[in-house]
Parts: sequence; C-alpha cells; structure tokens
Amino acid sequence: MTQFSLFDRGPRILFEGATGRVDYTPDLVPADVAHRWFTFLREHVAWHSERRRMYEREVDVPRLTAQFRLDDPALPAAVAEAAVAIRAAVDAPFDSVGLNYYRDEQDSVAPHGDKLHLMVAGQPIALLSLGATRRMTIRARQPPRRVLHIDLEPGSLLLMDYASQLHYDHGIPKQRTPVGPRISLALRVRGPRAA
Repeated sequence: MTQFSLFDRGPRILFEGATGRVDYTPDLVPADVAHRWFTFLREHVAWHSERRRMYEREVDVPRLTAQFRLDDPALPAAVAEAAVAIRAAVDAPFDSVGLNYYRDEQDSVAPHGDKLHLMVAGQPIALLSLGATRRMTIRARQPPRRVLHIDLEPGSLLLMDYASQLHYDHGIPKQRTPVGPRISLALRVRGPRAA
C-alpha cells in the first residue's frame, strides 16, 4: 500500500505503466482562488440529490451533484475559470464537467471506474478539488491489488488516463473524524452527443 501525504509537494506520477497512468499536482491553482471558486459554487450551483438502486433497495446517493457542458451559456463563472486553468495544464479537448459536493465526512463515493462508454476513447479525466482535503483510494482490480491513498488538497489536480479506468477503481470513503465540505470538478471529453 502506498500513501502520499500533504507534505509531498510538486507534480508527481502516482503510477504509470501498461495499466494506465495517474498524476497528481497539489497546487494547480492558488489557495485563495480555490477558496473563491469553492464558495461561489457551493452557494450558486443548483445541486441535485439522487437516489440509486443498491443491494436490492433504493438509497440516497451520499453527495450532491451537478453536470454541465463547457459550452453551456449558463456555465457558472467559477467552472469556466477552472476549465481554463485545467486546459492550460492538460492537453485535452474537455467538453463536460461533473461536480460533486461532499457536505461532510459522511458523504462519499464508492470505488468505481468512470463510465467509458460515455467518454471519447483515449481521453483523460481531470479532477480538481476545492474545499476540505479528502482522501481518495485508488485500488487495482486485479492481483497484485495495489492500493494508493492520496490526500486531495484544495486547488489540486488529479489526472487519470483512459486506460486507468479499465484497471483501477477510485473512490472517496466516508471518514470517522469530522471534515469540512469539499467540491470536486471532473472534466471529461464526452463528444458532441453526450450530456
């Protein structure tokens, strides 16, 4: 098991190989900008709660969500600014963004790989974190089941290539200790027909 801490600074490759690549950049945007974007999005996005069928019953999804095309005239200004910063760091034609709002330590996302049938093959996923630091777990699907734990700081960028979604699951587990709210922006290339 590999764990990266808040004290590791600078861009780094978490892993790279035939099963994919994941990079982490702790300070893509300055702390004051990350805080401004977080505050704006928390207050101005029309957040949605969802229900999902799990374990033969319907349950609340433990976070709030929102979705935008990057060419949407109603795109929140903070999302547009974040997209510019991410596009400056990542050479990909991102066209959509999914937002997740983790209100406290009880909100989470189960281990998963992104739905590749909704994405353009070969394109990466860029995940910008705002608000409180939360730990992400990245786990290999096949033996040896390599596990990484990474603290996603405000203003940080996690970049996952397309192949990594075939071989690894990633998630934000619930925490036992109190933690403040966090918003993530996941930029993807979905193509002209996907929402």
